[in-house]
Amino acid sequence: MNMKKIALQSNTPLKVKAQGASTTKRESQKRNSYFSFANERREQIQSSGFTLVETMIAVTILTFAVAGPLFTASRALVAAEIARDQLTASYLAQEGVEYVRAMRDTEYLAAYQTGGATVSETAWSSFLNGSNAGSITQCRTSTCTLDPSRNMGTGSGYALVPCSGEMCSPLYLTNGIYTTQSEIPGAELTSFTRTIQAVDVSAGDERIVSRVSWSFHETPYIVTVTSHLTPWQ
Repeated sequence: MNMKKIALQSNTPLKVKAQGASTTKRESQKRNSYFSFANERREQIQSSGFTLVETMIAVTILTFAVAGPLFTASRALVAAEIARDQLTASYLAQEGVEYVRAMRDTEYLAAYQTGGATVSETAWSSFLNGSNAGSITQCRTSTCTLDPSRNMGTGSGYALVPCSGEMCSPLYLTNGIYTTQSEIPGAELTSFTRTIQAVDVSAGDERIVSRVSWSFHETPYIVTVTSHLTPWQ
């Protein structure tokens, strides 16, 4: 009897000890699980932070990589448009000089048909000071505009018309022809303005200055063509 009691008493502390060890192990597992979760969460936060920085850097690099070619393409388009306008202005200015040359030739042909010993001198005087279709009298004292679609001559209703002060009529494009007549149906206003000026150099030398001006992106441009006319010999 006494031996059994002793055995039971000796087994009781062993059971309590086992239960205590089991409890400690579970607590340790919980702590380890908590720390593991905290570490994973911290790594995720750190990882997401690095991803955001990398994304911002990538976007910045991409922006610079795209902005360069786009700026170059934009400047190329602007340069092409400027070159187009310069070519058009050059043709318009050259046309102005050639038109005045045709007016001089018209006066010579008229004088030649009349005949005489001083055909060249008569034609030249009529070209500078006359009132015929080939005269540029008014364009010697003021700047004129040119409209080749009108009848040859100088004055209101003719090809060469003196500007009103510093205001000269702009050019309109109608059926492929540049004109100063805005009332023509379908006339489209352009950015070009053409002026003709005759400058006395000597008694037998007249300098014709044909100038075409326009503005592109608020930047003024101008093309000038100059030619010297002399009497027919």
